[in-house]
Amino acid sequence: MTKTGVLLVNLGSPTAPTPAAVGTYLREFLMDGKVLDLPFLLRWPLVNVIIVPRRKYQSSKLYRSIWTPEGSPLLVNTGRLATRLQQELGDGCLVGIGMRYGQPSIANGLARLLEAGVSRLVAVPLYPQYAESSYETAAVALRAAAIELGCLDRLELIPPFYDHPEYIAAEAVNTGEHLERFRPDHVLFSYHSLPVRHLRRLDLTGQHCLRQDDCCERVTDANRLCYRAHCVATTRSIAQRLSLPPASYSIAFQSRLGRAAWIGPTTEEVLTELPARGVKRLAVCCPSFVADCLETLEEIGERGRKTFLEAGGSELVLIPAMNDHPRWVRALASFVAVSKPQT
Repeated sequence: MTKTGVLLVNLGSPTAPTPAAVGTYLREFLMDGKVLDLPFLLRWPLVNVIIVPRRKYQSSKLYRSIWTPEGSPLLVNTGRLATRLQQELGDGCLVGIGMRYGQPSIANGLARLLEAGVSRLVAVPLYPQYAESSYETAAVALRAAAIELGCLDRLELIPPFYDHPEYIAAEAVNTGEHLERFRPDHVLFSYHSLPVRHLRRLDLTGQHCLRQDDCCERVTDANRLCYRAHCVATTRSIAQRLSLPPASYSIAFQSRLGRAAWIGPTTEEVLTELPARGVKRLAVCCPSFVADCLETLEEIGERGRKTFLEAGGSELVLIPAMNDHPRWVRALASFVAVSKPQT
């Protein structure tokens, strides 16, 4: 019987919430040329001499605030998802996980599946919206590992699923359950931000991205790889499934790094402005993160809540990521069942 190996790929996490472990993780992450897109001779001193020696102490404190007895929330949640997906797919599949940075690595994850004798490999980068610094770098690492292991001809990559009906349905069910209980005045969809240059570099025409206010309202041939357009499409689809009036929700972008121009508006700015517009009860949904992690639990759930309350809001509820929600597990199972080679 043909056995399918499924590798769930996520960003990764430090092995511990300590400056040393966080520093090791940050070096690997920031030295990726698709994340920090500077020439190596500029990137190396910037990362190793300036950013990491300072940031590892601050970041380790943030990680400590969300660390669980089981370990890193991102690793724990991704592992639970793998377990639930294994149960959903049954004995004909074997599900593993691989992290782009840190452990278990993508190469180790693929190797374990091969050692178990799988004849088909399906990799699922857990990034709904396309970006070079998330989906593409995972795809590059997957292909490199597959070449090294001699299994590239068996590797299938699930493409970005920002508008896939099953993903949208899962997000809508998860979000709707919390909105029904909380009944907010407004819903904020907060996505990880990107430098503006990352978007413009992928503009196939050179004349579309961020050239006019409505450039992201539709995904066309000109912006088919545009992360911001994908975020707009995801938000619109979830809102339509939930019958949210246009005035009842908005989009913002979080997790900026450095002084370069990043896409906006920033989540911090919006959290500060909403109370002045009469929003006292706010729900925040983060659809670019399918597993809860530092960016959701700490950046939104702790710092974001503080920012909103200090600006005059009365309550902020962070809608949990889908994690191992049954509807998300079913969506992933459907991806695996209908996948086609993307090598």
